[in-house]
Amino acid sequence: MNVKNLVMWIIIVLLSVGLFNMFQDPSKMNSEKNSLAFSNFLNEVEAGRVVEVQIQGNNISGVLADGKTFKTFSPNYPELVDKLSSKGVSIIASPQEDKMPSLLGILLSWFPMLLLIGVWIFFMRQMQGGKGGAMGFGRSKAKLLNQAQGKVTFNDVAGVEEAKEEVEEIVEFLKDPKKFSRLGGKIPKGALLIGPPGTGKTLLAKAIAGEANVPFFSISGSDFVEMFVGVGASRVRDMFEQGKKHSPCIIFIDEIDAVGRSRGAGLGGGNDEREQTLNQLLVEMDGFDTNEGIILIAATNRPDVLDPALLRPGRFDRQVVVGNPDIIGREAILKVHVKKINTGPDVKLRTIARGTPGFSGADLANLINESALLAARKNKRVVTMSDIEEAKDKVMMGAERRSMVMSEDEKKLTAYHEGGHAIVALNESASDPIHKATIIPRGRALGMVMRLPERDQLSVTREKMHADIAVAMGGRIAEEIIFGHDKVTSGASSDIDMVTKMAKNMVTKYGMSTELGTIAYGENEEEVFLGRSVTKQQNMSEDTAKKIDIEVKKIVDKGYERARKILTDKIDDLHKIAKALLIYETLSGDEIRDLILKNIKPTRSFKEEENDNGKSSSALGSLGLKPKPAI
Repeated sequence: MNVKNLVMWIIIVLLSVGLFNMFQDPSKMNSEKNSLAFSNFLNEVEAGRVVEVQIQGNNISGVLADGKTFKTFSPNYPELVDKLSSKGVSIIASPQEDKMPSLLGILLSWFPMLLLIGVWIFFMRQMQGGKGGAMGFGRSKAKLLNQAQGKVTFNDVAGVEEAKEEVEEIVEFLKDPKKFSRLGGKIPKGALLIGPPGTGKTLLAKAIAGEANVPFFSISGSDFVEMFVGVGASRVRDMFEQGKKHSPCIIFIDEIDAVGRSRGAGLGGGNDEREQTLNQLLVEMDGFDTNEGIILIAATNRPDVLDPALLRPGRFDRQVVVGNPDIIGREAILKVHVKKINTGPDVKLRTIARGTPGFSGADLANLINESALLAARKNKRVVTMSDIEEAKDKVMMGAERRSMVMSEDEKKLTAYHEGGHAIVALNESASDPIHKATIIPRGRALGMVMRLPERDQLSVTREKMHADIAVAMGGRIAEEIIFGHDKVTSGASSDIDMVTKMAKNMVTKYGMSTELGTIAYGENEEEVFLGRSVTKQQNMSEDTAKKIDIEVKKIVDKGYERARKILTDKIDDLHKIAKALLIYETLSGDEIRDLILKNIKPTRSFKEEENDNGKSSSALGSLGLKPKPAI
């Protein structure tokens, strides 16, 4: 749009310059250059230096004896012709012509006004932004998709098989309505796609458009609401009018929560324009005048804020949950995205799917794209498993910050901190297996121990929560045991925050406290009304809040003591892992288990880096060790 505006301004400037030059009459300039005063003209006639004259009304032009031309204007001078005749001047006379202005002249005279009108119309359309100009301000912005452009089918959608089955019925109804109406059934008027961001709701809607072969209108919820009251409602009416003309058809509204929020929510009331738009949408979906043949599909990741009248049967009859895929769904999604890149024979999609629990379809697409970019950066012809693993670490833990300068003491402390997490995780049976441990700074962390579950977890047990709290406290305990109470750092701040929230949820949400029982306790919440903070009291007294704090501290202290006992008993294992991390910087889960449980040392080669003085820059100096291929 900026380039378009720039081109427009360049055209305006060029036209203005051309118009200015065009109105500079060259004949007038020449006439001013060759003009001759009438008195001088008479003198030239008397002197016999005028050879020929042409008289047209009061305008006189002619040629002097030296070949020069001249022009002059004559007042009423009756003796002029006699004088010219007496001097032997050749006289050509013609009447004054009243010429009608030519078409070009008319255009030139009106060109400035037309130019100003055109510029004004252009800027008005730019300001209004709606199609149809000033008269189309209340027109719908829904786009009629062309089936030939970027067609998506159900074969391009994977990992959401149940959701596909729900919407496939809509497609079958549009192709063969008699199949369902034969038994008196009616197809749902609306289908609401619900799910977290990135799970493929919009992609599923595109697949419906590609499979149905019927007109498909697409619009965003924010396209309805404008600053003027009534515009959104007008656009809703116009959208359904267009749908009636193309019936049967599908109308897809993305992010419907922008216009479908509950009416009258909050202390300050709702927005009049948004509520009028929602009211019109409710009437069009199921009012006195029903719209047959129009199926409305909407998508949102905030179903909790939608108005109840929008979700009732008769409007959005069917709510399709598009959740994060399981391991089988992730593998199917990876197969779809891997088709677009060249992969090596060592790529195992099942392994990638197992190592990416909780990933959405968009996350998996980003993972494959990152791996392709990493392979291209290394000038590889194909994407290998190592590239995908590196991309997964980048997506899950952040990019490596190898340029970050860390002192020997910081590296040593980080190694023992992450080693503490790893040792506690190995000795807690309910903990997830260790996937990788590293002391290379990634994102905002100086080091990290990543654990991955063996399978997708739908619920978490009390035993698992206590184990996770103990693992999280392992880093702080390792710092205390190795470096002393006064040398403890702030590195465990995120761990402490995580265990506090988990312990509080166990007490207030999950009913895992024998003291407080199976009761849900909410916190005091604050709302801002007219610039003032208003506190909403929940079902909790001050005595109960104190009991909650005591129970939370008990759970955290229990995990703290479990981690201290494990690390005290396994102090030799802690030293092994810390030394290995200082040498190799990154250890896989198998290498950690082999080192601790089987005493098998890593076999990877170690390349020592040297500084400007030719001395070792390894982090082993503080431990008194020399770099070597294995521990």
